[in-house]
Amino acid sequence: MLARQRQDMILDEVRRTGAVQVSDLVQRLGVSDMTIRRDLDTLAARGAVEKVYGGATSVLDRSTDEPGFEAKSVYQPAEKEAIAERAARLVRPGSAIGLSAGTTTWTLARHLDDVADLTVVTNSVRIADVLQQRGRADRTVILTGGVRTPSDALVGPVAVRALHSLHLDLVFLGVHGMSTRAGFTTPNLDESETNRALARAANRLVVIADHAKWSTVGISTIVGLEEADVLISDDGLPEEARRVLGERIAELSIAPVSGERDEPADSTYEDTMRAESEQ
Repeated sequence: MLARQRQDMILDEVRRTGAVQVSDLVQRLGVSDMTIRRDLDTLAARGAVEKVYGGATSVLDRSTDEPGFEAKSVYQPAEKEAIAERAARLVRPGSAIGLSAGTTTWTLARHLDDVADLTVVTNSVRIADVLQQRGRADRTVILTGGVRTPSDALVGPVAVRALHSLHLDLVFLGVHGMSTRAGFTTPNLDESETNRALARAANRLVVIADHAKWSTVGISTIVGLEEADVLISDDGLPEEARRVLGERIAELSIAPVSGERDEPADSTYEDTMRAESEQ
């Protein structure tokens, strides 16, 4: 088993139970005590866990906690890849789209190489870098400007003003959490305001969020559940969450993480646009 796979399993266990012990992980994963301690050191350095005597615990989950980009990147990487692949299917050549800052939207940016004549508006330096590095002459990347947050989002009045006059075909919104009571949330007040401005610029709003975001609540609501046209999550999303979200959101799309490729979603962007044109 590769170190990254082992660390993902440890992180999943910490998130599920709140804490892990070195002795239990040694027995479960069949590796040495030293190997587990190195894995915990790596996860702690990324801000994903807190080391304690004999093991590790989950990082305190307050509504204002805002992990950095590197810390968030270790969460659910396979799920983010599956979600990004599904989301990329919605992007048509010649579109103008928006990507909020975040590790899931950053993953999506890496899946857009084959989309021609694309204009992308983002408040993420990392996303802008990824798109520019692809070197497509038919791609326009617009970075909003603003004050940089721990998660590498550009936020605040400068970013909001840059978004006010824009009209985008699709906006992909990454979120910190989603819940029935609070909707889609973030732990950063300025980022919430900036993301609301980005959402208002959308003709169609697509939220992309892995299953671990369910029942997580940040301090500020970006938009309510009903304001999303599409939510793309992964097949780890609990059945109860699927029922609730399916009742509140026009289209819930579940991306498989098993490696198997399913058929396209029942309602794709192309199908929806065709139906709207026939009305």
